[in-house]
Amino acid sequence: MERWRREAQQLRRAMTSRPTIDMARGILMTTCSCSPDDAWEILVTVSQHSNTKLHEVAEALVAATARQEPLPAQLQQHLAPALAARRRR
Repeated sequence: MERWRREAQQLRRAMTSRPTIDMARGILMTTCSCSPDDAWEILVTVSQHSNTKLHEVAEALVAATARQEPLPAQLQQHLAPALAARRRR
């Protein structure tokens, strides 16, 4: 029973964070002229390398874009190499 409760909680969390992640992907697709898969990879790479949850990276990107401000330094530090790696392909 506990397993089902945990799984339901994880699904609820995923459903609430998904729209923000999709917005962040759209921002990357527009600003970097990349595919949806590339945008996903960039977000995942930044998340993993900065040790930041994916939905937090997405929230920061959406907020920074809405405010027309730069990303927090820690995320910028990992976004630049992720974008460069994508461009090298």
